Amino acid sequence: MATLIDLNADLGEGIGDDLAMLEIVTSASIACGGHAGNDETMRAAIRGALANTVRIGAHPGFEDPDHFGRRRLDLPFATIRDQVLAQIARLASIAAEEGANIAYLKLHGALANMAAEDEALSRAVFSGVAENYPGMAILALAASAQERAANALGLAVIAEAYADRAYTPDGLLAARGLPGSVLEDTSAVVAQCLRLAEHGEIIALDGTIFKSGARSICLHGDTTGALEHARAVRHALESRGLM
Repeated sequence: MATLIDLNADLGEGIGDDLAMLEIVTSASIACGGHAGNDETMRAAIRGALANTVRIGAHPGFEDPDHFGRRRLDLPFATIRDQVLAQIARLASIAAEEGANIAYLKLHGALANMAAEDEALSRAVFSGVAENYPGMAILALAASAQERAANALGLAVIAEAYADRAYTPDGLLAARGLPGSVLEDTSAVVAQCLRLAEHGEIIALDGTIFKSGARSICLHGDTTGALEHARAVRHALESRGLM
């Protein structure tokens, strides 16, 4: 029997319809006030997740809201680690007030991409997480430096792929500036998810087919047609017994 798929979405960012998305996904990665979000958006997302029995994760990024955390910053690893830990603490405090637990960490945007390429950066961040939040899992791009670092530190890893993003042949996300890097056609999004779920494969931008062990799929809330994509993906997976 095929392993069931988890659907996750990046929420609490002040973009899209979080409450509608929380009726579709099974995990919610909630922005912690770095690249986006504030106490009110965090609390609303946590309450919505609880109401829909959705697993809650922390979604910290560079403290760079003007660029939505999508600009690469050259900062000391210790500074990045401290920013991540501070953002997790902010979300965890609100979650505790609402009677919720933070199950996992998922890095955002440019920080996530840099950590996916740089195992030393991932180790610096994740070692801080392991020390301060033992038992917290890492939701990370499958077969990336993030996954390797989390495994080396003995952390639980949830391997992730993206419903609406294109890939390079080495299994990393294609830069958003590249043509075709964001999938906006619902049928293409569904096809990518089904190929991954059923065959463990992803087709890169250049046509290369590579294997992926991801069993959590991210649905971006800020992609054009996000809710349509999410509903179609969930229906396709459920109809095949994969959720």
